[in-house]
Amino acid sequence: MPIRLIEVVAKTGHADTLEAIAEKFDALDVRITAPDEDGKQSVRILAHPDDQQDLLDRLQTTLGSSDDWRILILPVEAIIPDPGEKDEKEKKKKASPSTLREQLFVEISRGAQIDPNFVWLVLLSTVVAAIGLMNNNVAVIIAAMVIAPLLGPNLALAFGTALGDRELILRAALANLMGLTLSIVGSGLIGYFMGGDYTGPEFMTRTELGYDSILLALAAGAAGALSLTSNVSSAVVGVMVAVALLPPAVTFGYMFGIDRPALALAAGTLLAINIACINLTAQLVFFIKGIRPRTWYERDEAKQSSLISIGIWSLLLVGLTVAIYFIRKNT
Repeated sequence: MPIRLIEVVAKTGHADTLEAIAEKFDALDVRITAPDEDGKQSVRILAHPDDQQDLLDRLQTTLGSSDDWRILILPVEAIIPDPGEKDEKEKKKKASPSTLREQLFVEISRGAQIDPNFVWLVLLSTVVAAIGLMNNNVAVIIAAMVIAPLLGPNLALAFGTALGDRELILRAALANLMGLTLSIVGSGLIGYFMGGDYTGPEFMTRTELGYDSILLALAAGAAGALSLTSNVSSAVVGVMVAVALLPPAVTFGYMFGIDRPALALAAGTLLAINIACINLTAQLVFFIKGIRPRTWYERDEAKQSSLISIGIWSLLLVGLTVAIYFIRKNT
């Protein structure tokens, strides 16, 4: 985890308590500013990378009953001399994310926001993907994958479940539903008014059900979650997730538009498998990385919601896998 500067702005009187908390978590440095004319002062804590999340949780718990306080999390490009790592005995035994939970929440929740930009990006990526599939143009299909904003809602859904945040879960589910609906309806209209040859390899690939598609979606979901928790650029990962969602969604709608229900059903089945795989593996990664709420009560609720969600996605995936087996056996 990178070094960060945590600045707490609160009313005068909290400084000693905050300094004691920082020392308890082996802060690298603590600086307290003089109170301003509004009766507030800042406590700047250079937090050790291994203790940042626990320190932040304790600070929020301590200040929770007060009012008019704020915590700023600032990046630190470098520190000289290098503080190094803690001894092996002091390191946490479990894997921890490189990004703080609060930062993850801000970044991921943006992906579940339904606004005009989201709608336009879905529609534009649908048009680009449909044209690419119709003309068997891989480059155009990849361009649509880059545009497609379908990564955000799915990761937000898994993240919200990991935190037990019902509001984020609802927002993510609605954004995911709207994104897929716009893509399917849009491609259906394209197929109805512009439909032509549908037997090209790019189209038919999305109507062929195979177990390799399950592995692709599982890898995409895990990679998407890892990119966020490990500070890895999500550009390439976004393409991977889009590969698993946008093309089959467009194929699903297009085949309905040209009145090919059997092929549409196959593409829809593939889409459902990919959604289940992406959410399942993303949620497992968040769990392994220790993404959880701050308070014990919220953690208990989040644990229940995570177990229920993992069970539902797993059962759905098993059912769809069995469906693939019988479809392949009868064809």
